[in-house]
Amino acid sequence: MGRKKKTVDRGIMADPLYGSVVISKFVNRMMWEGKRSVGLRIVYNALTLLGTKTAKDPLEVFLKAIDNVKPNVEVKSRRVGGATYQVPVDIREPRREALGMRWVIAAARKRSGKGMDDRLAAELMDAYNNTGTAYKKRDDTHRMAEANKAFIHYRW
Repeated sequence: MGRKKKTVDRGIMADPLYGSVVISKFVNRMMWEGKRSVGLRIVYNALTLLGTKTAKDPLEVFLKAIDNVKPNVEVKSRRVGGATYQVPVDIREPRREALGMRWVIAAARKRSGKGMDDRLAAELMDAYNNTGTAYKKRDDTHRMAEANKAFIHYRW
């Protein structure tokens, strides 16, 4: 138990263009070496590409794409009597959001293409259409949890 004051969650400021906290979190996860302006430029360019491809509001497309990629359950290793079981557990909302964003960013980085903004726009478009690498990762996670639901009584 700490002797000092409790930590205060200061929250995250909304991004300047769309006024969305989710985009701000996405940029924070995307940037390397603290280069926020580069991350903002990449995300904004990707969102404008999304807007031109879909002829819809880019913020709505982005939020729907992230929502499609968020997992509901995951498996955690649990050691019981010398054997290790993959136990399915439900995920709280902040972790769901973090995993979804992380998977989209990783899939966009692995894609082949010209620039990161093109690759990110393509991955977000795939996630919006329930296809692509990030959506496949979510589907594999759900399938693994479904296969191991016999061990659900080992939850802690």
